[in-house]
Amino acid sequence: MSTSRPLAGDAGQATTEYALVLLAAAFVGLLVIGWATTGAGAETVGRLFDRIMRAVIEQT
Repeated sequence: MSTSRPLAGDAGQATTEYALVLLAAAFVGLLVIGWATTGAGAETVGRLFDRIMRAVIEQT
């Protein structure tokens, strides 16, 4: 019976992949924040917030 063991050079691969996924998520988050706080993005977010608030107020 043969057991499969990772090669010595692969030991940190999962950690590296995890770090890259976190960096990509942070980058996407920064892009969304940048869009939402400037120009048309801020206006769109403001309109969405107003709609939500009106809907909540109408429910009460």
